[in-house]
Amino acid sequence: MGDSTLQKYLPERAVPSCLHLIREHGVHLKIVNHRVTRHGDYRRLSNGQHQITVNATLNKYRFLITLVHEIAHLVAFERFGRHIKPHGNEWKRTFQELMVPFIRPDIFPNQLLPLIAKHFKNPKASSSTDANLSIALQAYDEIQHTEKSYVFELPLGSVFRIYNGKLFKKGNKRIKRYECLEMGTGRMYLFQPNAEVELITD
Repeated sequence: MGDSTLQKYLPERAVPSCLHLIREHGVHLKIVNHRVTRHGDYRRLSNGQHQITVNATLNKYRFLITLVHEIAHLVAFERFGRHIKPHGNEWKRTFQELMVPFIRPDIFPNQLLPLIAKHFKNPKASSSTDANLSIALQAYDEIQHTEKSYVFELPLGSVFRIYNGKLFKKGNKRIKRYECLEMGTGRMYLFQPNAEVELITD
């Protein structure tokens, strides 16, 4: 993967360091069309190659965090062995170590820097579960989803549709997440407050 391809997806000042990480760890990087369920993944192939897949996104900051997240899996497994938990302490320490050099104002905008710094004191399995960071990152999505709403914004009892077409009714907040009733089955599900959904209006 060349310099010019990465420039399309990453903040300009992050490209040389990312290219170095990719080459140093023998990463085969695949950029794929958007998948709703994940931003990226890491896999060791049967031939011993390390394959990292990242969603194509015009949000360069999300792409950078996802790429370093997946390289951290590779490095943590190499250092500590394959028996470690995928998002355990070894991965967290590795992710922090790899990410710290990127947390600077010539790479991330000033509005994001404090949220990024806070997130990386104890990184989560996904930046999407950090509601404040996730919402801040969405402001940098190239295509703004103006017709979308966040679950936390919706009135209690309102009906919304998710990416796969299923309908839910918003219920009460339980600690950090919202109980929502699936209309078709009557089953209860928990939603992150910053889940993007489509409000159904009469």
